Amino acid sequence: MSDDIREVDDHSGTETTGHEWDGIKELDTPLPKWWLWSFYVSIAWGLIYAVVMPAWPYFGPDGWDYTKGLIGYSQRDVVAADIAGVEAGRADIRGRIAEADYTTILSDADLLQFAVGSGKAAFGDNCAGCHGQGAQGFTGFPNLNDDDWLWGGAIDDIAFTIRHGIRWEADFDTRYSMMPRFLADGLLSREEIGDVTQYVLSLSSPPRDAGAAARGGALFQEQCAACHGEQGQGDVFQGAPNLSDAIWLYGGDEEAVYESIANARFGVMPSWGNRLDEETVKELAVYVYSLGGGR
Repeated sequence: MSDDIREVDDHSGTETTGHEWDGIKELDTPLPKWWLWSFYVSIAWGLIYAVVMPAWPYFGPDGWDYTKGLIGYSQRDVVAADIAGVEAGRADIRGRIAEADYTTILSDADLLQFAVGSGKAAFGDNCAGCHGQGAQGFTGFPNLNDDDWLWGGAIDDIAFTIRHGIRWEADFDTRYSMMPRFLADGLLSREEIGDVTQYVLSLSSPPRDAGAAARGGALFQEQCAACHGEQGQGDVFQGAPNLSDAIWLYGGDEEAVYESIANARFGVMPSWGNRLDEETVKELAVYVYSLGGGR
C-alpha cells in the first residue's frame, strides 16, 4: 500500500502498515513518548559509561586488554584493597595466634573464637573436598566429628597430622604405616583370610560363624596383634585402627573387611605445612579439635 493512501483502521483511528495476515491488519501505532525518551537516555548513558568506565576489550601488543576509562576505575584494585584492609585488621590477632601455644589458644575466648572461625574457612577451602563440608567423612576419608583417631586425637596430634600429612612421600616427617597385603603377598590363604575376617567382625558384634572366628582369632594373634593389639583395640602410635568399636573407615561389612585384610589399604593425605602458613595450620587444628572428637 502506498504511503499516500494509507488505510486508517475504523475502530482505532490509527493508520495501518499495509501488512495483513488472515484478515488481521497491523496498526502503525507509535511508541509512547516516555518509552522513546527512556531508550534515547539509555543509549546516551551507555556511551558515557563506555568512555568513563572500563568497558571495551581489545587485542593489543601485549595480548588481550581493555579500555581503562577516563577515571581509571578497577574493581580488581577495589577488591585487593578490601582484602588488604581485612588482613591488616587480622594481623594483630593472627600474630597472637602465631606466638601462642594450643593451651593458650583454647583458654583465651577471643583467640579461640577467631581460630575456630578462620579454621572453618580454611577447612572449607582445603579439606572439605575429602572430609565433607561438615567433616563427616566418607568411605576412605575419616569422620573428624567422632572420637576415633588413627593417629591420636590430642590437639598436638591433630596439628602434626595436618602439618605433615599421612604417607605423603614429599614430607620426611609424614605419618607412615603400611599394612601387609595378606593375600596378595601370599601370607595367608583365602580360607584363612575368611577366618580372620569373621574374627575381626566378632570383636564388635556377635560372631556370624563361631568356628571360623575361633580359627581366625589364633591367626589374628599371630599376624595382626602386634599392630592392632591383642584385643584389636588399635595403636595410635602406628596408625593401626581400633577394630573393636564398630567404626569403620572403609566399611564394616564382610566384603570390605576381607578386602582390607587381603589387599590392605593405603590412604594418603597431603601435608599442609608446606602449603599453608603456620597460623592457618594452627587454626585448622583448633577447628578440627573443636568439632567434638578431639581428646
